[in-house]
Amino acid sequence: MGKVVFFEDKNFQGRKHECSTDCADLRSYFSHCNSIKVESGCWVLYELPNYTGHQYIVNAGEYPDHQQWMGFNDSVSSCRSIKNVYGKSWKVKFYEKQDFGGQAAECGEDCPSIYEAFKLREFHSCVVTDGAWVLYEQPNYKGHQYFLERGEYPNYTDWGATSPAVGSFRMIKQF
Repeated sequence: MGKVVFFEDKNFQGRKHECSTDCADLRSYFSHCNSIKVESGCWVLYELPNYTGHQYIVNAGEYPDHQQWMGFNDSVSSCRSIKNVYGKSWKVKFYEKQDFGGQAAECGEDCPSIYEAFKLREFHSCVVTDGAWVLYEQPNYKGHQYFLERGEYPNYTDWGATSPAVGSFRMIKQF
């Protein structure tokens, strides 16, 4: 079981709230979030309630301000623990078109540049058969983040993206 502590102000100051379970609406505990301590586990933080909006994936560690977790602002309104990321294999298969059509690219390791590895800049669908992954909108693990766990995603909107642009991805390992 994981544990994360949210702080209203930078450098772990101000009001705080501890979570050890998923929470669909954190707004009753604080109005904004400027620092976080992830005491254990791996978490997906969401900008908006009910697991929507920008996503941020954080591992155990300290994040003294929202820029440390690549936050676009100081809004964290829901969170959920990432489960079942233990294992020895990771595999994801991306497709050029929605509903698993077109050219496919399969990978089992981190990829800092999708264009360099596969000569593609967009993926419209994917299947995660092993592990959990983070997609980044830009190369070198930058930009918007999207959490993918085991399952099928027939369209990029199914993983929360507003466009099919994917620049890089990495597997999530729990530490």
